[in-house]
Amino acid sequence: MNSRTTIASPGTASASISSPHMIQTLPVLVLFPHNRCNCRCVMCDIWRIRQTMELTRRDLERHLESLLALRVRWVVFSGGEPQLAHDFGALGNLFQQRGIRVTLLTAGLLLETHAAEVLESVDDVIVSLDGPAEIHDRIRGVPRAFERLARGVGALRDIRPSIGIAGRCTVQKLNAGCLRETVRAARQIGLDSISFLAADLTSEAFNRPGSWTPEQQSGIALNAEEVCRLEQEIESLIRQHADEITAGYIVETPEKLRRIARHFRAYLGQAPPRAPCCNAPWVSAVVEADGTVRPCFFHRALGNIHENTLAAILNGEDAINFRRSLEVATNPVCQRCVCSLYLKPEAQSTAWA
Repeated sequence: MNSRTTIASPGTASASISSPHMIQTLPVLVLFPHNRCNCRCVMCDIWRIRQTMELTRRDLERHLESLLALRVRWVVFSGGEPQLAHDFGALGNLFQQRGIRVTLLTAGLLLETHAAEVLESVDDVIVSLDGPAEIHDRIRGVPRAFERLARGVGALRDIRPSIGIAGRCTVQKLNAGCLRETVRAARQIGLDSISFLAADLTSEAFNRPGSWTPEQQSGIALNAEEVCRLEQEIESLIRQHADEITAGYIVETPEKLRRIARHFRAYLGQAPPRAPCCNAPWVSAVVEADGTVRPCFFHRALGNIHENTLAAILNGEDAINFRRSLEVATNPVCQRCVCSLYLKPEAQSTAWA
């Protein structure tokens, strides 16, 4: 990153600024095409949203100049359930036509019926997998959700066997004792890999303004005895699935897996909170379905794409001051983070920490 950048976009900071906190390239852009969801997950309140909001192709076309100027290389559709958006296929095509990789992050309930559209508009897929069938269905709050997910993965494979389909499991009270079973379930339905992260307990993300009450948090958090069992499960996973960790089928390293248990110990006050290695606010941005722009899922809003261009928002005075003052290691939000992003500058490769 150069230390001196000339800014021409209206609404940014001064015309010429010497700052390592200017964003010249934005490798990763996370978009919420739709704000609602077709699951009723116990660890998320997005499904409680009643007012529908969407990002349309027209909304984003006016920001193409910004995206190209920022050299966005990877767009991740998140949400909410992205496939609920009326413009879902058109959004994917908008980026693919410009050589930008598109990833769909989905609960998978619509994959079977929309397999052809998915394959025409995204490059790879990440599905939520919360455990073996019974536990997955219970957490998702949808009967036969596991079966529908499995059929959806199969439908994609039937059309394009080589499509990359990864799984991601959010670890919490209901599935903390079955990580090994989750790996077997991922194999069963034909996923290329499986990753694990701890459930977010304290932020305002996922439609939790003001954060959850302690009573709500306790339904997802682990107590001291459950954390001990999770630690045992993690050690068994590391020991019994060492080859799959080495090969990358289980994405996390042993250290990152152990960090999941530390997250719950920190919540109980039994360990100090520790921020992961992360540079998300400098290499990525999140645009929500109402146009809100954030530096990551958990930090405060920086602007709205319905009021200004993405480049102007990310290199505006407020955003630059935010990045300048952000000390990841000591920031309370970062210390509680469960889904960090780290881009190695020398390798120019992206990893979810």
